[in-house]
Amino acid sequence: MERRLLTFFIASTAFLLLYVSLQKLVGPQPPGRVPPVAQDDAAGDEAAPGLLADSEDSDSPSDLATDRASDGEDGDTAATRPQSGKWTTLGSMDPKSDYLMLVTLNSMGGGVERIELTQRDDKGRLKYHRVDVRSGYLGYLAASPAAKLDGVRVNVIGPGTPADLAGLKVDDIIVSVNKQSVLSRKAIDDVLLETKPGEVVELSVVRGDVSDPIDLQATLSEHPLDLVRLAGDAGIDQVDGNLSRQSCLMTLAQINRKTIPVGKLSIPNLADPTNLVWESTDLKTDTEQGTENVSEGVEFTLELSAAETKSVGGAPVRLKRSYAITPGSYVVDMNVQVDNLGDQEQDLAIRLEGANGLTLEGWWYSNKISPNWSGAAARDIIYRTAADGHQLVSGYNLLKRARKEVDEPYQTIFAPDADKAAKSLNYMGVDAQYFTVGYIPPQDKDAFTNFGRAAVGVVVDPDDVPRHKERAVNASFFLDTATVGVPAGGSIRQNLRMFAGPKHPELLQQYGLGDAVYYGWFAWFASLLAGLLHALAGWFGNYALAIIVLTVIVRGAMFPLSRKAAVNAQKMQELAPELKKIADQHKDDIQARMTAQRELQKRVGFNPMAGCLPMFLQLPIFIGLYRALSVDIELRQQPLIPGMDWASNLAGPDMFRYWGDWMIDYLAGRGTGWLGPYFNILPVIVVGLFLLQQKLFMPPATDEQTAMTQKMMSIMTLMMGLFFFRVPAGLCLYFITSSLWGICERVLVKKTVPKKTHFDLATPAGGVVEGTAKPTTKEKGSLAQRIKEQVNGPEPKFDRPNKRKKPKKK
Repeated sequence: MERRLLTFFIASTAFLLLYVSLQKLVGPQPPGRVPPVAQDDAAGDEAAPGLLADSEDSDSPSDLATDRASDGEDGDTAATRPQSGKWTTLGSMDPKSDYLMLVTLNSMGGGVERIELTQRDDKGRLKYHRVDVRSGYLGYLAASPAAKLDGVRVNVIGPGTPADLAGLKVDDIIVSVNKQSVLSRKAIDDVLLETKPGEVVELSVVRGDVSDPIDLQATLSEHPLDLVRLAGDAGIDQVDGNLSRQSCLMTLAQINRKTIPVGKLSIPNLADPTNLVWESTDLKTDTEQGTENVSEGVEFTLELSAAETKSVGGAPVRLKRSYAITPGSYVVDMNVQVDNLGDQEQDLAIRLEGANGLTLEGWWYSNKISPNWSGAAARDIIYRTAADGHQLVSGYNLLKRARKEVDEPYQTIFAPDADKAAKSLNYMGVDAQYFTVGYIPPQDKDAFTNFGRAAVGVVVDPDDVPRHKERAVNASFFLDTATVGVPAGGSIRQNLRMFAGPKHPELLQQYGLGDAVYYGWFAWFASLLAGLLHALAGWFGNYALAIIVLTVIVRGAMFPLSRKAAVNAQKMQELAPELKKIADQHKDDIQARMTAQRELQKRVGFNPMAGCLPMFLQLPIFIGLYRALSVDIELRQQPLIPGMDWASNLAGPDMFRYWGDWMIDYLAGRGTGWLGPYFNILPVIVVGLFLLQQKLFMPPATDEQTAMTQKMMSIMTLMMGLFFFRVPAGLCLYFITSSLWGICERVLVKKTVPKKTHFDLATPAGGVVEGTAKPTTKEKGSLAQRIKEQVNGPEPKFDRPNKRKKPKKK
């Protein structure tokens, strides 16, 4: 019974770990170098099949606009419109600025190109840096090949970045880094890949009309978390099929009778604003009168002339949008507007796309919890309406839909004919494991009520996404305002905010996004463990030590049960020889053998369940801690040993050594490999301790079947090591501490428990075993002797003495 129960428990645990592992079987490509980016120039111009696709059988709207301008049809608007974009930044990476983010915008399309989180901790370090990149960071330069020189042009410099502090300026041409010539952005990345934060690199730069380069020195920093980026700028996380497109793009959803067709992103034959250059104007506004709390902003404006709108039966319109951020906030204030410049009323509607290209940090080992049976992707879509409540749409399922439904690749959330509750939208965004980016209503409202359509989909070429990397798919969404008849000189306007930050429960609650934190099953227990870990970490100053203390508390509370299990194991070892004899007596009758063994265990008071109970009681701890590590952002980026790169993130594998450059892809590929691109040492220690416990405390095999079972248990333990190989380092630390406690506990109990334990040999009915007499206290001998009597019958010396009658005298 015990063997079957123990086998069942281990098999169940293996199945659980297999289920967990299957949720994580996605991963980036195996190379140790940064792959080429999709574009070296202004990115975001690619047409993406699926959600973000334009018709291939018609001319590009921007080409149409250019042709009309050359023919004189477009007036001054298109003729004077710039052909290249201009980059603008909001916020700062400077620790003294109090900004929590650095936003990079591009006037080509008027969208968001990059959002980096720059908040600092109490020690002045980045609170959210890339945990899977250990090289030094110079700054996002939006670099492109120089036209006249062999070098790379700098298009943007973020305030407070190492490039800014080194004196690098926009339009500088970098010709070498650390005396290595660079001709592309990838070449710069390759040089920086060999550096570490804190190192100083030498930059050779050509500035203006000066032909002789000047030398600059830049002190590199850690990589800030690039929460939003172009999909083609994913570095080591680059996945084929994901397409680069700016976030939060705006266009016309309808102009009079012309609308965007199903599966498309723009109105045919109309110049697409997402492919045109907008005029930009810097904004600065006091957010609180009489204070120094000043927000930074920029306004983009684009006018579509009469010639550009004539082909779709429209009149001139002006599109306007603005972005603004405030120090100490993770919110981007956004306003979108369309002005009717014609002399008659026009039916107009706005389409606003959501964010895309969210961080793929560690997606090949990600433990993201999902309510969907198909599991979570690295990027999922979340939304909440009055009718549906909070919902999560898996990016993986959206990819499958895009492959199957070619003509209608996106999933509609609500349409114009839906009822009021279905269109009452509280939020909609893209969700990652520890971060989320989503649209929320203005500060004075609880829900959007003037959107007429919402849909979700993927920004990919569906057929190009490799197998085992589907969960790294780029997902996004769009919102269409309700169509409104706008009079001449009138406007249609939508105000909203975009939250782009960490999934701290208290922070999300402030913006109505609390449901984005999802623990799944055992939610109350996982949150309880997370709270206990926070309290212990606050006391001891280290989350690794908090996990160790938590383990000691749990095992200490279970000590009475564990001691009973240890005593039970001692009894099992003493019973082993007699169980073997029973097995020998019933070689050909398994049923009789099992019956005899159960009767023997029952007579001597041995309970095989007692040894399994502590293991079952630890299972909720394991699940709760696993989910806490997978959800609680406070456990992300917490080191095992402060100051060391190894095991610097308890919520991910310890990443002891990188072996992706020489290990076969089947084992070390990102997403395609069983083990991942890093050799992790903590799972090896866990499996080693499991095997040691089996060897030290497993009773000797009594027959071939038992020996085979024990061998299978050892093999299953090794198989569990495969599933453990990519689990969080914090979970491995729990099992290591628990195993060491268990070994010490067994050794201690073994010394305190008598080697031979005495049993009451009475039968459950109160009688005596057939052929024997119930021994008195003085007659109780060793367990082995008494078991022998039970099996082979009593020896004469144990016969109950009979009173002999005296012989009668004759």
